[in-house]
Amino acid sequence: MKYCKILSSQLEETLPEWRDKYISYKELKKRLKFINQKVVERSNERLGEDDFLVVSDEVDDLSRQEEMDFIRFLEAELDKFNWFFVDKEQDYIIKSKELQDRVAKTNKSSIDEELIIQARKDVLNFHGEMVLLENYSALNYTGLVKILKKYDKQRGAFIRFSFIQKVSQQPFVTTDLLNDLLKDCEMMLHHLFPMTEPSVASTAVHHANTIFAPRLVTATAENEGGELTETEYTESLYLRSTLSALRAMKKIRNGSKTKNVFSLPPM
Repeated sequence: MKYCKILSSQLEETLPEWRDKYISYKELKKRLKFINQKVVERSNERLGEDDFLVVSDEVDDLSRQEEMDFIRFLEAELDKFNWFFVDKEQDYIIKSKELQDRVAKTNKSSIDEELIIQARKDVLNFHGEMVLLENYSALNYTGLVKILKKYDKQRGAFIRFSFIQKVSQQPFVTTDLLNDLLKDCEMMLHHLFPMTEPSVASTAVHHANTIFAPRLVTATAENEGGELTETEYTESLYLRSTLSALRAMKKIRNGSKTKNVFSLPPM
């Protein structure tokens, strides 16, 4: 499946407040098309042979200016990704600590069963949102690689390598902290779904691409056929968003013909 379709599908299914934070891929394609059209129009102007060098200089100047504008737009996209990603990471650090404190209290024999059930739901939703952020990083990285590949191919330029080197150092691509938070979350799931509950425990601590979907489907199955409360609707939205994110990553990785730094997002 083409990247555009994968991205569009993800935007439809993701959390509403996330949608405008993803790569503006259609706008980038539109800008690239505009650059090509302007250069072709300028170079095809009916001028005499005496003006050939002047036209060539004008085309070169136009190309340089359009390239600078294109790169500035790409850099603005990087700023958008970084701001959103870092802001989410900071929120997750705080949320992880709060959930760890709540989970620790479930050891008390006097704790209400409803509080344990709610803690389970909250930890699962938290895990799902972090999976979404991991996907956000990879999907935007892939979009940058693809649009730069198109640019180099259509313009005969070679900006992809240097720009991707810059991208690889950006906060939104550096997912070490996020991976650590995911591991902490899986430890909480171990605690909340003990081995005395094999149907839950066997699914609740695997990697995100194997645990989140089956666990949430099981958790929400009881509500099938009835109207969803606001809480249940939020949980189902997390489910749809996370499943869409996992499908998107699978399609991107399976659809890559060349497994190199320019084709796959970092893990």
